[in-house]
Amino acid sequence: MTTTRGGFDPAALDEERGKLMSLAYRMLGTVADAEDAVQETYARWYRLPEAEREAIENPAAWLTRVASRVCLDALGSARARRERYVGEWMPEPLPRADGGWAGSAWHAVSGLPGARFEAQQATDPLDRVSLDESVSTAMLIVLESLTPAERVAFVLHDVFAMPFAEIAEVVGRSPEACRQLATSARRHVRERRAGAATREQHDAVVRAFIAAADGGDLAALVAVLDPGVELHSDGGGLATAVRRPVLGADRVARFLVGTLSKRPAMRMSVERTADGLTLAFAEDGVVDSVAVLDVSGDRVSRIWIMRNPEKLRRWNR
Repeated sequence: MTTTRGGFDPAALDEERGKLMSLAYRMLGTVADAEDAVQETYARWYRLPEAEREAIENPAAWLTRVASRVCLDALGSARARRERYVGEWMPEPLPRADGGWAGSAWHAVSGLPGARFEAQQATDPLDRVSLDESVSTAMLIVLESLTPAERVAFVLHDVFAMPFAEIAEVVGRSPEACRQLATSARRHVRERRAGAATREQHDAVVRAFIAAADGGDLAALVAVLDPGVELHSDGGGLATAVRRPVLGADRVARFLVGTLSKRPAMRMSVERTADGLTLAFAEDGVVDSVAVLDVSGDRVSRIWIMRNPEKLRRWNR
């Protein structure tokens, strides 16, 4: 990265934006919140006196640490904001599993204070699955259940491979305490995702679900749903959505069949996302609902339906 007066040139500075978005989205769960966090990070950079900017040996690492702190602060106030949210809050589903900032990661190649961060595209299939999983709705919902410090430690270390010594600077705790935070978060994630289907199993079950739902076959739909299936919906007060979860295979199946029958003009498409095959529903060419299915074993265990138009903007670009 070319260094010039005041830190480094504006073009190189802006190149870090995608990496920071990748970090902030995993921390906060929505594109809008991630954009706000990244904007605040750059604002803090430009508010620095010029002499201070010139003294920063690695601006990219500085931006990463500041963005992480901004996200930590945002997570601390998020729960209070979501208590005022209309209906159930869910993270924003992304339309693609690869490409753009959502499909990129970076890692620290040195644990020194001046650690250099560099772009890294995951080419190994196992790395690709791991990277996809970190932006899946299923994973982000699990991350919502962590404390802010646990989430930050987990994302920085387990997703972006940041050393605990640098994470300590972000969360204001010792490296050992940060290691314990990440371990606790990892254990929680493992417990919550235990029994999750492989990508191949997931997609096979989703195809069976589509066939049953598209044909309005109530019995076939019940058969592909786990007896304890849960359906959650997020309208944010801007679109019709169930305020409380719909529970049980029979109730969920009847809800889905009834909803589809009331909207004959609606068209369903299937897109591959970080969660595997995902359903998008559009009317007059506008996507107004996205359904993410979580599969355990050979049945659908959870259905998350996003209806909040503010969280569907990327589906209508």
